[in-house]
Amino acid sequence: MEYSELKAFAREVRVNIVNSIASIGSGHIGGSLSIVEVLTLLYKKHMNIDPRNPRMAGRDRLVCSKGHAGPAVYAVLAEMGYFDKSELLTLNQNGTRLPSHCDMNKTPGIDMTAGSLGQGLSCAVGIAIGARQKKDGARCYCIIGDGESQEGQIWEAALFAAKMKLDNLIVFTDYNKQQLDGPTAEINPLDPLPDKWKAFGWNVYNVKDGNDLQELDAAIIAAKANVGKPSMIIMNTVKGKGICFVENNKGGCHSMSISCEQKECAINEIRGAIC
Repeated sequence: MEYSELKAFAREVRVNIVNSIASIGSGHIGGSLSIVEVLTLLYKKHMNIDPRNPRMAGRDRLVCSKGHAGPAVYAVLAEMGYFDKSELLTLNQNGTRLPSHCDMNKTPGIDMTAGSLGQGLSCAVGIAIGARQKKDGARCYCIIGDGESQEGQIWEAALFAAKMKLDNLIVFTDYNKQQLDGPTAEINPLDPLPDKWKAFGWNVYNVKDGNDLQELDAAIIAAKANVGKPSMIIMNTVKGKGICFVENNKGGCHSMSISCEQKECAINEIRGAIC
């Protein structure tokens, strides 16, 4: 698949995110925009899935452990055809199938419900073990946040995954260096993050620009070829990537209001027009 096609898909995913969050007036936009590229690559190129059969046996699974980025996952699922894009405008509203955090019992294409931060990696480890036992060839992909990486359960799961040699498990850290209460480095620093994961027995790739499709794609290809260890891909991303007024809001864009005027400005910027 050409990168030009992937870039076009990523642009539409960003538009979907903006439209869905603006429909309710506010939401978790910063951390949703920062993972658009990895979701684009997984769903358009790397994952064995079938939108017409969301529960297909032997499919690859995605666990979005940083569940507040649900709007990004929904935006991709809609673009892939799991449900109609018009449903994105029901985000987090009464009766919706698209709650603020991902729910596998409500949304077609969601493989694991996102609960308290830190729990998703443990679920992904279990899914990877189950796939190995079934011998169905499925991989499990998991996305965790950098603030979430301060949770002890992340590192318990990391130890066990290495012990089990889960080479069908590929995890991504969305290292945008901002969490709810401010800069990650000021709250509870993670660096040197690659060295920590290596010390826990993981195969580690440090992607300097986690919003660059080609650089990120190369890391995923390498991780899929790895044997005998789980893989961690650290994505150095930008929170709010693709929309200047969101990026510039720094820590304030974890969840923020989006007015009708801001929505139009954001969509124009995403599509290359001047706001």
